[in-house]
Amino acid sequence: MLLLIPGPVQTRPEVRAAMAVDIAPWDRDFAPEYIAIREKVRDLAGGVAGRHVCLPLQGAGHFITEAAVRTFVPPGSGKLLIPMNGAYAERMARLAREAGRAVVALPAPDTQGVAPEAVAAALAADPSITHVGVVYSETGSGIVNDVPAIGAVVRAAGRRMIVDAVSAFGALPFSLSEQPEVDAVVFTSNKCIEGLPGIGFAISPVERVEAARGNAQSWSFDLADVYDTAQRAGWGSFRFTPPVQALHAFGVALDIYLAEGGQPARLARYRENCRILYEGAQQLGLRPYLDWEHQGPIIALFHQPQVPGFDLQRFVEALKRRGVLISNFHNTEAPTMRIGCIGHVGPDEMRFALNALRGALEEMGVRRRDAA
Repeated sequence: MLLLIPGPVQTRPEVRAAMAVDIAPWDRDFAPEYIAIREKVRDLAGGVAGRHVCLPLQGAGHFITEAAVRTFVPPGSGKLLIPMNGAYAERMARLAREAGRAVVALPAPDTQGVAPEAVAAALAADPSITHVGVVYSETGSGIVNDVPAIGAVVRAAGRRMIVDAVSAFGALPFSLSEQPEVDAVVFTSNKCIEGLPGIGFAISPVERVEAARGNAQSWSFDLADVYDTAQRAGWGSFRFTPPVQALHAFGVALDIYLAEGGQPARLARYRENCRILYEGAQQLGLRPYLDWEHQGPIIALFHQPQVPGFDLQRFVEALKRRGVLISNFHNTEAPTMRIGCIGHVGPDEMRFALNALRGALEEMGVRRRDAA
């Protein structure tokens, strides 16, 4: 089965095989592996030893995003501005509100990245805003927000930023050293590094973590406590029971990622995947949700064919019979279909997927001129 969703992604056999081992996460024989993973991830984020730290947390992307909001946005005095141009920005806002943090929503269309000037204007209009929360790659629609440009206006305004890079990290460029306004960049194990699900990561400046002690109002989501635990006995361990086999597999995925050429190579492969899909789907009559200039490399959306009897779940099942699995839901107001471009896939797999799309459309009686 070819898995074309924005995560969890298609993985290599070596990564899956790494799960078939029993490990005690606190065992000293595992310590060097755990240290190496944290250091590699810190370095990938443009972090510097002694200045930045990698903080792993069990769970999905929502878990590590909530942990970052709780840890770095102080209760009572903190206020979070969120550009609302996608479903995952809406989710960040909900996580923040339910954590008791004040949220300022900045409305924006989900068909293009938010303008940095709009963020600057919102910050100027409300001096009480302490943080900006931005989704780097919005998998609800496929757009990419310009995190470096947004970070520049946040820095100029003397505010702080939290970056949800869950589906961006490892493919889209990012450097903590070049963006000192960032309190945390967060991501997970099962997206662009092509590991297995189960672990979230926050990479943060050490001084910001130390200053955030007592903010979280949650033991489970307290990244300052994660940091303190990691300092114990020279290397520390996970708090509570982690998905240690997934962590071991993630280490294998990291090594493969670096051998492939790291972020530039991964981005180039995904961009080519997306180009093949975007152009090929149009040849089948499908209409992209985004103009190409706003299309990110992670996931592409297409409008569902507006023909009688078309049903997304039936279409997904028709594709599945042809060896391709895509999402069976959409996050846009307009009915769309989401097809991922990331994971252990390349041009051959994308062309295979296009053939499956053609067959599924024909099975459902959708003619090319009707698809759009």
